[in-house]
Amino acid sequence: MENGTHYRTCHLCEAMCGVAIDVKDGRIASIKGDDKDPFSRGHICPKAVALQDLHEDPDRLRKPVRKTAAGWQEMEWDEAFDLVAGKLHQTRKDHGRNSIGVYLGNPNVHNHGSLVSTMPFLRALGSQNRFSATSNDQLPHMLASLEMFGHQILFPIPDIDHTDLFICIGANPMASNGSLMTVPDFRGRLKALQQRGGRMVVVDPRRTETAKLADQFHFIRPGSDALMLMAMVHTLFEEDLVDLGPAERLVKDVDLLRLASLPYTPEAVSEHTGLAAEDIRTLVRDLATTRKAALYTRMGTSTQRFGGVATWLAYCLNILTGKLDTPGGVLFTQPAIDLVELGAMSGQNGHFGKRYSRVRSLPEFAGEYPASTMADEMLAPGDGQIRAFVTVAGNPVLSSPNGRRLEEALGGLDFMVSVDYYLNETTCHADVILPPTAALERSHYDLIFSMFAVRNFAKYSEALFDAGPDSRHDWQILLELAHRLEKRRKGGQLPLRSELGWRAFKQIGPDPILDMLLRAGPYGADVGRVRGALQPAVDLAMDILPKRHPLRGLAQLSPLNRRWQELPKGLSLKALKDNPNGVDLGPLQPSLPDRLYTRDGRINLAPRRYLEDLGRLHEALTAPFPEALQLIGRRHVRSNNSWMHNSHRLVKGKDRCTLMIHPKDASRLGLQASDSAQISAESRTITLPVEITEDIMPGVVSIPHGWGHDRDGTGQRIAADHAGASINDVLSDDNVDPLSGTSVLNGQTVNVKVWRPERQRKRA
Repeated sequence: MENGTHYRTCHLCEAMCGVAIDVKDGRIASIKGDDKDPFSRGHICPKAVALQDLHEDPDRLRKPVRKTAAGWQEMEWDEAFDLVAGKLHQTRKDHGRNSIGVYLGNPNVHNHGSLVSTMPFLRALGSQNRFSATSNDQLPHMLASLEMFGHQILFPIPDIDHTDLFICIGANPMASNGSLMTVPDFRGRLKALQQRGGRMVVVDPRRTETAKLADQFHFIRPGSDALMLMAMVHTLFEEDLVDLGPAERLVKDVDLLRLASLPYTPEAVSEHTGLAAEDIRTLVRDLATTRKAALYTRMGTSTQRFGGVATWLAYCLNILTGKLDTPGGVLFTQPAIDLVELGAMSGQNGHFGKRYSRVRSLPEFAGEYPASTMADEMLAPGDGQIRAFVTVAGNPVLSSPNGRRLEEALGGLDFMVSVDYYLNETTCHADVILPPTAALERSHYDLIFSMFAVRNFAKYSEALFDAGPDSRHDWQILLELAHRLEKRRKGGQLPLRSELGWRAFKQIGPDPILDMLLRAGPYGADVGRVRGALQPAVDLAMDILPKRHPLRGLAQLSPLNRRWQELPKGLSLKALKDNPNGVDLGPLQPSLPDRLYTRDGRINLAPRRYLEDLGRLHEALTAPFPEALQLIGRRHVRSNNSWMHNSHRLVKGKDRCTLMIHPKDASRLGLQASDSAQISAESRTITLPVEITEDIMPGVVSIPHGWGHDRDGTGQRIAADHAGASINDVLSDDNVDPLSGTSVLNGQTVNVKVWRPERQRKRA
């Protein structure tokens, strides 16, 4: 690698921050924010600086390893591929295709190579027992988008750069840099909002880093967001504040939602939510009467007992107040590579409940079962029991509820393989670990998070370092396994045409595919003078061909589609290489009705699935409050799930893995600031130091997500020295939102008591 400054996108969270990496003598000399990046504008968070730590980490695996009686031993790639493919094929042959399970972790969506190769691998695996981080995260948003707009990844994104009122519920973009809202430098954008006379209101059980910057803040009881949101809907109708704005002619079933909201007056929900009725009414009036306003919800409202209903109602509130498809409100993005349009062209808009899991009958979403039932499917005997398991860039032992039970299940498998470059709390149960190259050793284009950006933007980063001949990218690993599995399924040999196709796919890799998609997309090829000859053919295809005809789909994606005629053109891989700081593609723009994918071309304001779940919500109005404390998670800007804990610069300093508790609750339980507390639910128990703070609502406690590096057999030394405890060791995997199948990670009840080791020794 040449000395000098190289520009990349940081992949360690959702923000897509541009970084400038100075290289000297083949090593990283410094990492700074890229002032020339038109999207992040020089912003950088501590995680980006830790890219160097991940690249240079001596604990990172570089070659395949297998578990033996004498410990982990390195092996050659060809031998490793042969062993893994053989074991997986034999499991399928002996026990059926569903005897293999697979889990895809969050990092896959930051990696265009992994995304391109995942589907061929899953097809070759052939199992219906698929899981991912989706059901521990954003599934309610995907379901609402599917039900209301007709496509599972068509998300309305707050136009934060132009709004005058930003209502943030159950989200902490100061720590996350946005989530399903890619927003680097949230602090700077918020400051600009406030300087132009705008305001931010935050509603959360904790006074988060975001809430501390808000113009107004309200505590809310965990799991009660749907009640508050329904009371807001009620108030809109009661006070005649409904104004659908630009979407009026597209919205149906408004009266159904009005009828559904009748019982939920602000007064009726006030005690349950902890918000005064007048505060709820004021919030509604502000949203309705501020022309440029956006309401945004995230993890706190998603991963709870009413995650599905709460997310649906948040979408409804933006629609009912005319904020959908309005500058300064919430709009749909138009990314350079439009996965929404590509999916719709092939009929892959998404689906829900086509089949149900074997043990607990939980619904699949987009072909995946909820992660909460992974252990069930491994432990319960019978046809379809998972006997072999594949994890790809995931650590579900720490990121899924009831991690100790999942550990037990993983330990009982016949075979397990992990595609990961760390020996962590999950991969330590594998028989073979196949380590891919690290981020700075491969090219990067953010296919997924560019779809959620608060401004249309494209950026490509070339590999910064040569990984060497004895390494493999994740896409190479997945394609090689898929190829070998297909050959075994066909009796050891593929037809010549199929064999040549596999070899070509493995040879070209993801970047030529990326180039083709960029050129064919809305900002793609500028055909210049030839446009006059081609335009009539494209117009004709759009006019006369059926909606799902492949030629019409190609015409619709084409830069010649008149819908894109005002967009800049000429985008390609070469163009992005020539602009290493990225290319600004303009602000979010209104896009309806073109961006709808429902069968009738209208927005489903009251899908039956949600109306049928309101009986459960109404029961919550009369249910008694839980006597035990309610537990919520939290996130820190120096952490992203469990990725970052082997970087000393990110874990050093004050202990962040603490139990946050309000002074009133601490006093009642006899807890002092110097104490540790035992947190338990049923037989699940963890111990953490106490942090007494008025930033948490009375009756609520908080533990950060992603810690718990105290397991035996893992290979991350710095992480082990700052182990903390896993919130998922105390959460139950039985608790899911029955509507969506999403794990309930916020609002489960726990018992807390003082833990002083010297007292425990005396009792013993």
